[in-house]
This record gives sequence, structure tokens and C-alpha cells, in this order.
Amino acid sequence: MRKLLIATHNPGKRVEIEDLLAATPGGWLERFELWMPSALGLDEEVAETGDTYQDNAALKARALCQASGLLTLADDSGLEVDALGGAPGVHSRRFAPHPTATDADRRALLVEKLAGRPRPWTARFRCVIALAAPGEELRFAEGRVEGEILPEERGHNGFGYDPLFYIPELDRTMAELTRAEKNRLSHRARALLAALPLLEELAG
Repeated sequence: MRKLLIATHNPGKRVEIEDLLAATPGGWLERFELWMPSALGLDEEVAETGDTYQDNAALKARALCQASGLLTLADDSGLEVDALGGAPGVHSRRFAPHPTATDADRRALLVEKLAGRPRPWTARFRCVIALAAPGEELRFAEGRVEGEILPEERGHNGFGYDPLFYIPELDRTMAELTRAEKNRLSHRARALLAALPLLEELAG
């Protein structure tokens, strides 16, 4: 079984990726053992100083691959709202100015900035995955899901901007989907699906 390092300190993200691999045909969880940096004593955060999702994913994948010597998967994602010129984008997690801001604070700020602008507030979630292996070029895959921002929250699942992100064809927000449903259509799910052939190529 090949070790795959997930370049995150967020255990929820590891669980999400594990769920996605388990739900994808091909026996991926029988082929890869998922590790987190903390299990290897790698506790430092990689600064996300890039201008794009690809830049930030590459920074994390390259740094953790070099530190561990393992095949490494990193991702960066964000919410792009058309009425705000694509913001918050790569700054989605740092959208609210104070360092202790919560997801609820960021959602409230988003609705505040959109107030008074014509609806629908079209938006998309985007995710870029970077894969790094010792001695190999970085590989990238992307996924996205289109939707709209609502002025009020709906649903209690998910995290981040999920309660505000409405998917018209489902008539539900991302936070109203079950975990299984989200794993079939989320931007991270689509990016991971696109990354699997690259992962197989790097794993040899």
C-alpha cells in the first residue's frame, strides 16, 4: 500500500478526502494509506502567499513532499462571487479582517458586502489540487461548482460558506446536502476525481 500525505492540519478535510476515495470505484483506499503531517511530526503551517489557488496548492504540496519524501496531495479552494469581482477568491478563509474571525463572521461580512446589489448573486466554488512526488513535476487538477449566494443561511451541514451557497438545480444550499451528496458534486470532489489518473501515474 502506497502512503499518501494529505497536506493539511484539518482532520475534517482528511475525512472528506477519505470519503471521496471510498466512494470512487477503483479500490483507492486499498491502494493508498492516508497520512497527515502531524503523524510525521510535521506541525508547521505552510504560508499561503500565492496569488492563485494553484500557487497555494503548489506551495503546500512541494513543501510537505520535500519534508516527508512522500507522495503528497494538497489543495486550495475558495468562493468566487461575480458581483464582488471574484472575491473573496483565494482570500476566502481570510475574508474577515480580524484573525479570530469565524465562519459565521465571514458569511455575515459576505452578505453585508452584497446587500443592495441586484440578485441573483451568481458565484462558484473552485478547488485546485496539486500532487507532488519526489523527483517528479507537480501535477494539477481543478473542480468547480456553480451556484448563487443567498441573503440568509440555510442548512446545518458542511462548513465555511456552505449555508449561503445555493445550487438552483437542486433547490438546496451546500449545507442542506448530506455528506454523501456533497461528496458527489462538490468542487473538491470534482477536483479529486480529475486528479485520480494523475495520482495513479505518480504512484507507478
